[in-house]
Amino acid sequence: MAAMIRQREISSVDLVTAHLTRIGEINADLNAAVKVLADSALENAANADKRLAAGEPVGPLHGVPVSIKDSIDIGGEFCTAGTFGRSSCPPAERDAELVGRLRVAGAIPIAKTNLPDLLFAYESDNFIFGRTNNPYDLARTAGGSSGGESALIAACGSPLGLGSDAAGSVRLPAHFCGIASIKPTSGRFSQVGHVPPPNGIIDELWSIGPMARYVEDLRLALDLLSSEDHVTQPRRKLADCRVAVYRDNGFAPCTNEIKDAVQQCSEFLSHYGMTVEERRPPGVERAYELEMGILGADGGEGIETYLQSNGTAEPHPLLAAWLDRLRPLRAASQEEYRRRFAGWDRYRGAMADFFTKYDVVLCPVYTQPALLHGDSVMPGNFEGFSYTMAWNVAGTPAAVVRCGTVKGLPINVQVVTAHEQDHLALEVCGLIEQEFGGWHAPPLQSASRS
Repeated sequence: MAAMIRQREISSVDLVTAHLTRIGEINADLNAAVKVLADSALENAANADKRLAAGEPVGPLHGVPVSIKDSIDIGGEFCTAGTFGRSSCPPAERDAELVGRLRVAGAIPIAKTNLPDLLFAYESDNFIFGRTNNPYDLARTAGGSSGGESALIAACGSPLGLGSDAAGSVRLPAHFCGIASIKPTSGRFSQVGHVPPPNGIIDELWSIGPMARYVEDLRLALDLLSSEDHVTQPRRKLADCRVAVYRDNGFAPCTNEIKDAVQQCSEFLSHYGMTVEERRPPGVERAYELEMGILGADGGEGIETYLQSNGTAEPHPLLAAWLDRLRPLRAASQEEYRRRFAGWDRYRGAMADFFTKYDVVLCPVYTQPALLHGDSVMPGNFEGFSYTMAWNVAGTPAAVVRCGTVKGLPINVQVVTAHEQDHLALEVCGLIEQEFGGWHAPPLQSASRS
């Protein structure tokens, strides 16, 4: 799209208008966009066209619309984080740092997107805006916590967006909606301007991450959004990569369709020339215990205090279900607290050692395709999110891309690499996308590429 604008094949005004029209067509069904920034987007698009016509220098995303999860500040707009107490919050004073980087590159924010109450759910539903539906089946969730982003992008209401991920929240929605996303290396992207804000050691678990229909767009976003002190390390040629693949983490079993999709991807990478071995990284069966133990070390008290300080008297049932899981995990003593964080250190050390032997890990994103609304908190389903939690705890980059379909629902695969090897994860995803087709249009739209 940026290339078309630079080559005068389409104007930014026409491109933004087309996306605004598309949002108008789909949002009644999806409830993905909670605020459409039509006036400011069209004004910025007109200015972008004038600058291009005047021969001024332009950025790599000049004139292209983007969407932003409603936990990331856009200057002059609300940022509710989906929690009722912030439903009448004042507008943000300035852009989040990553939104600012997108603007410098020429991008134009077009919409803010839906999410769960305070981001704590694998479904995007809250008391302010209601629930987001999956574009492939409205009876199913688009996932969480970046479900509004995934649904809007999958249905061509936006070409690129920002979500955030503490336990799978850009990868799980991408899997449910068949788009591509990446949780980058911990610390690679700024978290300034996110609600809730960065806060202590827990920051090592989460990151803002880009989401798009196509892997090539994630590559561009990764370069634009990365902090200057994070650089990609030298790596092997793709055909020389050593791949460890697993279809079962020893904790939450996957459906046969998910296992088959991962197997097909591993066979493809083997035929491409990579060395592929069935090998489960050490400790992934404990990832759920580790992440929940870290998040729940205070028994959920921090979350409840934040809710109360923002005026939310009653959490949404999906958030309440999270809190019910966290309360029993309160550390009984300082020694227990230290043991949990020591276990986290050992896990990360074991993963670092594992990535001296393997360049890539290939595994499921989740145990099954998109869930019916309300099913994410059910026993068995909730534990399935351990497949994404494993890499939040490790701090490594983890990207996902569509590789199959079951009963009309997308299936994605997860590609993980060592710290700072984010581009390698995306290159492998690009191969898989090329072989298996990547994003396919949902029933809400025509089959033409948008």
